[in-house]
Amino acid sequence: MADQWTCPFCNHHQVVTENFQSSFSKFHIGKSKHGDTGLAHTATRCVNPDCNEVALSVRFVKAISGNNGWGIQRGIEEWELRPSNSSKLQPDYIPLALREDYFEACAIRNTSPKASATLARRCLQGMIRDFCGIAKGRLIDEIKELNQRLDGGTAPRGVEPETVEAIDAVRGIGNIGAHMEKDINLVIDVDPGEAQALIELIEMLFDEWYVARHKREQRLAAVKAIAAEKKAAIATGRAQIAENAPTVDDEAPVIEVGTRKLT
Repeated sequence: MADQWTCPFCNHHQVVTENFQSSFSKFHIGKSKHGDTGLAHTATRCVNPDCNEVALSVRFVKAISGNNGWGIQRGIEEWELRPSNSSKLQPDYIPLALREDYFEACAIRNTSPKASATLARRCLQGMIRDFCGIAKGRLIDEIKELNQRLDGGTAPRGVEPETVEAIDAVRGIGNIGAHMEKDINLVIDVDPGEAQALIELIEMLFDEWYVARHKREQRLAAVKAIAAEKKAAIATGRAQIAENAPTVDDEAPVIEVGTRKLT
């Protein structure tokens, strides 16, 4: 069965068929602390002709012997070689500071999940301040204000209650990194999967807030442009009609009535 795949270079959705290859190689180095091990890799070529890039990933795995030879029992560690992180290309109309925090959070997700979560958390707070226009001392206070605006019907278009609930639910992830001076003796571990949850929330809000607003503005601008074009065409047409309209003399000839003498 063919699998769906999204190219990490160009975000092009496609079906993986002959543009995918995977392989496994058993290490003949004796048993390590992990047992028998090996290396697995995958390569996928993007079928988008404007991209045509190759994505590469490698896994260090525990190997197991079977009837058909050596195979993979489970993964131990994984690396994305190309591209080096899982970030998606974001449009320029999203503020640069937000895009930079997002890209860096993606880049260090596996090597430093706690730092990645801290950057992701800062990006989420930056979105509330930029998109929603709410800036307070703490993220929790900004979330409370956003909830109040939702209840009052004054929150920006695209902000939904469940979205704010999700932001509040993951608010604590990365919180220690953001406030080290208050919790210097408290260490909260964050794994790559938890950091990825924040990254995916950021990507969702980029789409639901910034991308949706931009598309809406484009559609409205297109409608306004059509209306302006038609209005100008009507005005031009009326002016031409007025210019070509006949004068009073042309419209109805004057009949001269003469007099005559009666005899």
